[in-house]
Amino acid sequence: MRLSDLLPYNDIVIQCHDNPDADALASGMALHWYFSKHGKQVRFIYRGNNKLQKSNLVIMLTELSIPVSYEPGFDEEPELLITVDCQYGQRNVTSTRAKNIAIIDHHQLTVALPELAEIRSNIGSCATVVWDLIRSEGLDVCEDKNLSTALYYGLYSDTNRLSEVSHPLDRDMIESLNAGIQRSLITKMSNANISLSELKITGKAILDFEFFEDHNYLILQAEPCDPNILGVISDFSLETDKVDVCLAYYVSPYEIKFSVRSCTKEVHANELAAFLAEGLGGGGGHILKAGGSLRPEKLDKDPSELLKERMKQYFDMFTILYTKDTILDTSSMPLYEKLPQEVGIVKLSELFPAKTQIEIRTLEGDVVITVEDDSYLMVGIEGEVYPTNEEKIRSRYSELHRPYTRKVEYSPSIKNLATGQRIDVMQYAQAVISSGGGLIYAKPLDRSVKIFTQWDEEKYYLGNVGDYIAVSNEDEHDIYIIKKHLFPLLYKQVETVS
Repeated sequence: MRLSDLLPYNDIVIQCHDNPDADALASGMALHWYFSKHGKQVRFIYRGNNKLQKSNLVIMLTELSIPVSYEPGFDEEPELLITVDCQYGQRNVTSTRAKNIAIIDHHQLTVALPELAEIRSNIGSCATVVWDLIRSEGLDVCEDKNLSTALYYGLYSDTNRLSEVSHPLDRDMIESLNAGIQRSLITKMSNANISLSELKITGKAILDFEFFEDHNYLILQAEPCDPNILGVISDFSLETDKVDVCLAYYVSPYEIKFSVRSCTKEVHANELAAFLAEGLGGGGGHILKAGGSLRPEKLDKDPSELLKERMKQYFDMFTILYTKDTILDTSSMPLYEKLPQEVGIVKLSELFPAKTQIEIRTLEGDVVITVEDDSYLMVGIEGEVYPTNEEKIRSRYSELHRPYTRKVEYSPSIKNLATGQRIDVMQYAQAVISSGGGLIYAKPLDRSVKIFTQWDEEKYYLGNVGDYIAVSNEDEHDIYIIKKHLFPLLYKQVETVS
């Protein structure tokens, strides 16, 4: 859905959930700004039993002039109702009659969607979704410093001070807004985040911890509170001796919110968060800090019991391999030959001078490298990007003399760290085809593994059941993972080594 699809309507009401947070307020403000620019009769409301009182949000309302009103008894029937940061029909938003319904949200889908809907469950905040929708219409929110600050604070709050940002689109918004936000106000709102009652919630949760000595992790349950409080609880608790991983959570009628922290290289917090929320909500973040939420209507058991079960399952399900010390028995592993594969290449020295430091942004994260005369980027079949050099390109690939065009979820980009200039990788990618022929031993995994490779002993690569574990025919320590859906596209079985 595009925002321009909603412009035929003139009487528009934007409604967020009954207990609005910074993300809901920022998202509603941005939509109000967009429709006001187009001359629409637009109002932004919230309903429910309680008027907003939280200190940081009161500051936000006042200092940023958020155009929202508390309308518990709202009984009009607008031409269009847009629910933002929530979904029409959910328990956390009072039902409002309307001739037409639209939904804009970033939470897991839990209701039947109307025709007009934009749900992006892998994005860190609804503010990011709205920012991207406005950007797609050719408008720049940065012309309004209050709006820029509100959108930034919406993401900042919903991702525990940006520590749980995982999607590159969230990082794109941060970068876009950075120059125009009121940093002193962000600090002021952040420092008004914990009330005295929430300080008690924090202390009580820490006192009632559960420690699981077999894998050195801590679980703490808090009373319902601002999600940022969970980050405070888990950050503090992780400083405890012998605690490598911490899970803090609360249970409310509308969601189960959790925060994950890790200080051991054998556990990536973002991966654990995704595992805890799989099929029940959403989770993500960074390797050390992450978080997520579960939808109560998707649970078939007590949330506390479920989280404990999933934590145990996570720690029990993995074998950890350090490839520099590992030799796999390949006698029962079939031999495979790499198939010719069309991929994309970008010669970096044609875009940036040699010795330029650049930041490559992809779905997998940001990577910083220095451009050399022979530097190239390889773009894989799913839009994955990795650095290589001219010698490897010339020895293994043939040029097809045409652009590399493949639809990907997120188009990777490159930023010149000296100038701030950012370019879209796919605009410059040229198609090449591999010669194939590389030999590996491989077999499907019957147990999940974490592999620390020879070239990166600090960050593991995850293989799930059904993915393939592969060993190079030329180096017995060159062990890696190939995702099951990619394997048949990349390799074919051979009988003998030629």
